[in-house]
Amino acid sequence: MGRLAGKVAVITGAGRGQGRSHAVRLAEEGADVIVIDLGDGAVESVQYPLASAEDLEETARLVRKTGRRAVVRVADVRDRDALRRAVDEGVAELGRLDVVIPNAGILPIGAGRPIGAYVDTVDINLSGVLNTVHAALPHLGEGASIILVGSIVGLQPGHADVSQAGPGFAGYRLAKHTLVEYVNTLSQLVAQQGIRVNAVHPTNVETDMLLNDAVYQAFMPDKENPTVEDALPIFTGIQAMPIPYVAPADVSHAVVYLASDESRYVTGLHLKIDGGAQVKLGL
Repeated sequence: MGRLAGKVAVITGAGRGQGRSHAVRLAEEGADVIVIDLGDGAVESVQYPLASAEDLEETARLVRKTGRRAVVRVADVRDRDALRRAVDEGVAELGRLDVVIPNAGILPIGAGRPIGAYVDTVDINLSGVLNTVHAALPHLGEGASIILVGSIVGLQPGHADVSQAGPGFAGYRLAKHTLVEYVNTLSQLVAQQGIRVNAVHPTNVETDMLLNDAVYQAFMPDKENPTVEDALPIFTGIQAMPIPYVAPADVSHAVVYLASDESRYVTGLHLKIDGGAQVKLGL
């Protein structure tokens, strides 16, 4: 406990899933948190329900339950001006900013989806990440940590066949690939200021982004109305370890390390939390 005492973090996509998990774990270790999400907004191409304003408030409640402070802001990561206001207001209230976690993301997967699924995914999973980091940079100083949430997809070479997974997955893959290079470049540019830039790259994570009908259908296009029980063997086949996915907390533990001073000389790192999925592919 107390590994992040005195630090302030900002987390997007904090209404549930990985974002909520990161917020609560950082608070348990002593950080105050600015939690940002879309609220009750919608993204047209996404087939599964997104986090609500009530979900975001619940995240804040869980943070406060640890004894730490939480600032709640509703903002669309595609809107840099709105995001900048949210970050600025949070920093004004909490007094500083040390950790940036641009976690917001979508996956409108499936063949036959409109091109809007590609546009929405790139706008949120790539532009939204850049907007978050760039809104936060003016507030960061020595010892600050930027932690991107990537994916093992971003570490796999090539562009892959997206005919079954559709334009949403193509956008997802593009975003995660591009963020690898972003980490590699930005980590060098801010190193002299003592700011670190790293990424965590999970395999499948047990969240609503994975556990929904559209994903099951994308993994089993020839099966009518597949269920999670149908999908579990396929999910398990991705990893070397006999697991279908990791839990959000598994990623959060790595995020805490990268946010803390324990990793003070770690930058430009791509940390896999993947149950051996990459080594299984020889990568």
